[in-house]
Parts: sequence; C-alpha cells; structure tokens
Amino acid sequence: MTPDSVISIGQDALTLTVMIAAPLLLAALAVGLLVGMFQAATQINEMTLSFIPKLLSLVFMLFATGPWILSTLMNYTERLIGEVIPRVIGG
Repeated sequence: MTPDSVISIGQDALTLTVMIAAPLLLAALAVGLLVGMFQAATQINEMTLSFIPKLLSLVFMLFATGPWILSTLMNYTERLIGEVIPRVIGG
C-alpha cells in the first residue's frame, strides 16, 4: 500500500461526498437566500422563519435525488470492495 493509493482512495471519497452533498446544500442555500430576501424586504427579523422552508426543501431534494444518491453510493462501494481493496492489499 503506497501513499499514492491512499491519497487516491481519499480523493475519490471526498469527490463522492461533494457530489452527494451538493444538491442538498444548493437547495438549502437557495431557499435560505430567498427567505433572507423576503425577511429583508418585509423587515421581519424572526430567526426561526427560515428553518421550516429549508427543512422542506431538503426533504424534497432527498426524495428527488435519493435514488441517484443511493445508486452512486452503491456503485462506489461495489468498486471499492471489488477492485480497489483487493488491489491495495495485493490480492
């Protein structure tokens, strides 16, 4: 096991994490921005107002992207167990 193989596995894992988290984070960011603009326009300074819309957008995005997230994780895990780990341990 070389340092390059460890770095490669870690890089692949981080890339996968960013790919999976991006739709959820972007949805929360967009909803938070819209609610923040609404609060600024109406001068409503309620800190908890953005919680429910963000939560609902995250639930919606999980339903929308859930199958893709699951298949991406399964493909990565199958590749890791079937190809990468045996190559790393020398099998």
